Amino acid sequence: MERSRMLGVLFADKSNNGLTHAYFSGVLNSFKVQAEEKGYDIAFLNCNKSGENRMSYAEQIRYRNYDGIIIACIDFGDDEVKELMEMDVPMVVIDEDMDGVACVISDNIEGLKAMVDYLIELGHKRIAYITGDDNTVTRARLEGFYEECGKHGIEIPDEYVKHSNYRDMRKASFFTEELMRLPEPPSCIIYSDDYAAIGGMNILHARGVEIPDEVSVTGYDGLDILAQCEPRLTTVKQDTEGIGRTAANKLIELIEHPDTAQKDKTVVPTALEKGKTAGRVYY
Repeated sequence: MERSRMLGVLFADKSNNGLTHAYFSGVLNSFKVQAEEKGYDIAFLNCNKSGENRMSYAEQIRYRNYDGIIIACIDFGDDEVKELMEMDVPMVVIDEDMDGVACVISDNIEGLKAMVDYLIELGHKRIAYITGDDNTVTRARLEGFYEECGKHGIEIPDEYVKHSNYRDMRKASFFTEELMRLPEPPSCIIYSDDYAAIGGMNILHARGVEIPDEVSVTGYDGLDILAQCEPRLTTVKQDTEGIGRTAANKLIELIEHPDTAQKDKTVVPTALEKGKTAGRVYY
């Protein structure tokens, strides 16, 4: 079959942030730029299941003759997604480690380890973590969190770990309030993402808590806009440009060299950004 030079994008953010989601918009923009540089166009699959006469994901791919597909932020338990994963079509998955499928993931384990190690260097032992949704990314970060704390002999009380949602300032504020009302509140709070960190800082400011003199705060993602704000947020920066570019190159390799291309996992490094919201503590 003749190639269409079209790549499909399956992106269904369950929190309905869509392309306003800074992490995924950065990844997908980089994917688009790299794909176009290689002579391919991209198009989004229709994820609105309430739409009239809508085709399934597999039907859309066959109908539009996509050469390959990139999958990001999707429910892999969905029946349509299961059908799609059985198709003989080149595909790359973002931030999901799957056997037999080409994957590009951010190094979430090492990202959290680097943050915890830095906080411990600053003297912190009472470290709380407000996580995001229960998914592969969150589980990897929790693994890094507990492993690095354990390496330094720091036991984390159950009440120091709060299971929230990504990009949810309201819940981040609520759980921050819960943490601060503990008999022994944390000296530092790690948030699931930079947006959640803003929600946490808002409630801390409302309580008259000085950041970082009384409580340190850290985020995750490394949003460019927050790098311009004061105090600059201490965070882990994800390489969205590198993830998108790598995914595009990998997908095109699978399309153009199906006999030799590897359906493997590529881990893209993160970088710790030492801002001004995490400070030294003395017990």
